[in-house]
Amino acid sequence: MISKTKPVTTVENKRKLFHFGLLLDIRKNKLLYVMLLPVLLYYVVFHYAPMYGALIAFKDYSPRIGIWGSDWVGFEHFVNFFNGAYFWRTIKNTVLISFYQLLFGFPAPIILALLLNELRHAMFKRMVQTVTYMPHFISLIVICGILKDFTTSDGVINDIIAFFGGERSTFLLEPSLFRSVYVSSGIWQNIGWGTIIFLAALTGIDQEQYEAARIDGAGRWKQMTHVTLPGIMPIIIILLILDIGKMMNVGFEKIILLYNPGTYETADVISSYVYRVGLQDFNYSYSSAVGLFNSVINFALLISSNWLSRKFNDTSLW
Repeated sequence: MISKTKPVTTVENKRKLFHFGLLLDIRKNKLLYVMLLPVLLYYVVFHYAPMYGALIAFKDYSPRIGIWGSDWVGFEHFVNFFNGAYFWRTIKNTVLISFYQLLFGFPAPIILALLLNELRHAMFKRMVQTVTYMPHFISLIVICGILKDFTTSDGVINDIIAFFGGERSTFLLEPSLFRSVYVSSGIWQNIGWGTIIFLAALTGIDQEQYEAARIDGAGRWKQMTHVTLPGIMPIIIILLILDIGKMMNVGFEKIILLYNPGTYETADVISSYVYRVGLQDFNYSYSSAVGLFNSVINFALLISSNWLSRKFNDTSLW
């Protein structure tokens, strides 16, 4: 009798092989998976479980009756934000600050890493690394306090400007100067820390490539442009994709510590607006809708940049 058993499809075969291989790998590397468990729990508890709360963006949420008891309002809060007076202002400020950070802040650690890589005096190199790393470990509140003191009309920066014949001004009270102060201080704070991953990538470049370049007559500049930069280009692209994917995530902590009602015009971003509306005005549903909209834009940017990178450069996150 001919068997009428349905043949297993290719997809089912792949699924079974994957499950079988996963089980074998778990049995073989039990301790590694035990070490991985706290990391998985962290993401489940603090990143995936809170997604349930995104429901309040579609409801008229009241803490007294809870998420399920609150009335469903659909996209009402999103429509109110799109038609609100602060929509274009927050979008514009968020995009501009993120763009300036990407334009000036992203290449800064790459340039510093390349310069450090060219240094041959080990002690001087370590000293430069230590000095540039230090601002990263200073508390953000302290950093903002330093910025406020240094940028007042009688601060150190204005003393230097006045010494060269310029006029004194309180930078953080000038809307036109807020973005410059925010971006430049961020570069100063993170440029040293950002070099770590690039310096690590530089150590992985095959030294024989440099020897071959020297034999061909390439100087230090040619070696940098034809050997060093191509060697770390995959890392640069991966980090660029990640930075583009969080362009709309301008941290509200530093913004809130530095801005004031007089600079809202150029300083108020989506995250600071969500903070004011949600935690100061207690409008939880509206602020959740704004935050969810921001997350969707970030997700779209991440997918788009990864797709473009994979299409034109064959390097991507997935």
